[in-house]
Amino acid sequence: MNSLGELLAMGGYGLYVWGSLGMCAAVVVAELMVIRLRRRLLAQEVGDERATEETTA
Repeated sequence: MNSLGELLAMGGYGLYVWGSLGMCAAVVVAELMVIRLRRRLLAQEVGDERATEETTA
């Protein structure tokens, strides 16, 4: 591999390879965002339940 162009082309398979890597990165980022959202919602739900328990007790 003598040049950046050859590296990106990857013998004619560059679009497939880089596209696949891009999709994998997008899925990982999306999964991390979903996990963060679920964790935030769960913490909020637990906090709401504790507040309800304190007012009824």
